[in-house]
Amino acid sequence: MIKQSFSHVRTWVFDLDNTLYPPAARLFDQIEVRMTRFVMQALGVDHERANFLRGHYWRTYGTTLAGLMREHDVDPGPYLQDVHDITFDALDPDPHLASLIAALPGRKIVYTNGTAPYAAQVLKARGLDAAFDALYGVEHADFAPKPERAAFEAVFARDGVDPLSAAMFEDDVRNLAEPHAMGMRTVHVAPTAVKADHIQYHTDDLGAFLARLT
Repeated sequence: MIKQSFSHVRTWVFDLDNTLYPPAARLFDQIEVRMTRFVMQALGVDHERANFLRGHYWRTYGTTLAGLMREHDVDPGPYLQDVHDITFDALDPDPHLASLIAALPGRKIVYTNGTAPYAAQVLKARGLDAAFDALYGVEHADFAPKPERAAFEAVFARDGVDPLSAAMFEDDVRNLAEPHAMGMRTVHVAPTAVKADHIQYHTDDLGAFLARLT
C-alpha cells in the first residue's frame, strides 16, 4: 500500500538535521550554543535574552537567522559560518541507510535550513554523500528559510523539482505544510507522531520506512 502511494515519485527531498541522523546524536545542541553566543555578541545582550531571542526568532520566522536579518539586518555569511563550526564525532556511518536511499527510483536531494557546506560535512560523516545527487542550503533560497513557500519554490526551481512527482522527508512539522500544499508526498520523520492534515505519513525509523518503498 505505501509503496504504491509513492510509485509516482521521481524526486526524493530530504531534510538534514534530525532527519538523516538520529535526534539522539544531539548535533543541533552544539549549533544552538553557538547561535546564542552569536546573538549575545551581535546584539549586545546577556545570555538569557539571547537564548530567548534565538527561540523567539525560530518560532516567528522559521530560523533564528531570518529574525536576525529582518529585525537587525545581520549579515548571514559570518553567522552561518560561525554557528556551523561544530564537531561531528556524534555521527556514525550508516551504510544500510545509504543503500536504501541510493535504491530509490529517481533523483535524491538534500534541502536544509543550514548551509550546503555544513550539509556536506554531515553527509560525509554519515557515509551518505554518494547516495545524493545534489544538496541545497538556505543560501540557495537567498536565505529565506523553510517553512516559507518562496524558499521551497526557489530551491525546487533551481533543481527542476516537480512537486507533483516528489516526496519530502522532514522532522519539523511546520516544514511539511507548504510541500503538502504544492502536491508533494509528505513524511514526518520524528520519534513522536503529530496529527496534522499536511502530514501523510510518519516514521520514527527512516531506514525501515524506506525499506518498505524499495
